[in-house]
Amino acid sequence: MQIEIRRRLRKLQINLYFHSACTNFVPTMKDKCKHTALVLEGGGMRGVFTSGVLDWMIDHDITFPYLVGVSAGSSNALSFASHQRGRAKYTFADLQAERHYLGMRNLWRHHSIMDMDLLYRELPETLWPYDYEAYRTNPMRVESVATDCLTGEAVYLEEKESAERIIDIVRASSSLPFACPIAHVDGHPMLDGGIADSIPLQRAMNQGYEHAVVVLTRHRGYRKEEKPSRIPSFVYKRYPKLREALRTRGARYNAQLAMVEQLEQEGRITVIRPDHPVEVARIETNMDKLNGLYQHGFEMAEKMLSL
Repeated sequence: MQIEIRRRLRKLQINLYFHSACTNFVPTMKDKCKHTALVLEGGGMRGVFTSGVLDWMIDHDITFPYLVGVSAGSSNALSFASHQRGRAKYTFADLQAERHYLGMRNLWRHHSIMDMDLLYRELPETLWPYDYEAYRTNPMRVESVATDCLTGEAVYLEEKESAERIIDIVRASSSLPFACPIAHVDGHPMLDGGIADSIPLQRAMNQGYEHAVVVLTRHRGYRKEEKPSRIPSFVYKRYPKLREALRTRGARYNAQLAMVEQLEQEGRITVIRPDHPVEVARIETNMDKLNGLYQHGFEMAEKMLSL
């Protein structure tokens, strides 16, 4: 009888131990991110902030099952998915210092404010070769957002096999309206994904993810001017739906920012953003500003994800 009582007491002690261990277990951010989407806003050269965030994630082995990026966010996504730490920062800051790929002088030679051949051919092939094999074997789904010029709507593109198509997709996603020529993917004319879907959080939610880490390149409370843009009649005249998307982008972007702030307040998403107004312009060449914003991204990732 005494043996049976001791046996039952021991079983109760074991059950209480495991109950305590389970109820007191707090999953780390690394654990949470295994079931979380990563959403990367664009912002031109402000994307160097995102480069800092992602390098911090690489340092801490934080991964996600799904990533969707827009414009500069799409460019950042490539180096993150291949685990090439420092490559995105090199693209946004160091390469600009070395080769001055961004500037008005490119308009005459390249018909673009950016040297797109340098960024999407020479860079991945010779300057800092892209690790396509690491990208292909990474189980994370990676989508890039581009804007279909014919429909004015967002398209979500992904590719893991064809190196040429991978680069074509990112180039299309990053082709700024008015400043870069129209790009083509699978024969379709496309431009910057930020025209149609600047913060593709809804896309991530539609893929079944109830939580997301969203990286923005503007401070909390920022809003665009909502006055419809006036576009000269000869600009993109073959693409009336694209013109309409450009005209109304400000209002749609502000609605997305409001959605982000609401879901953040509800605890459904984690937002990493600059904690002050950013002085880096979409087309920025000041190296001190670019390096400073990269470091700020690294620090904000540390602040928001070191839980």
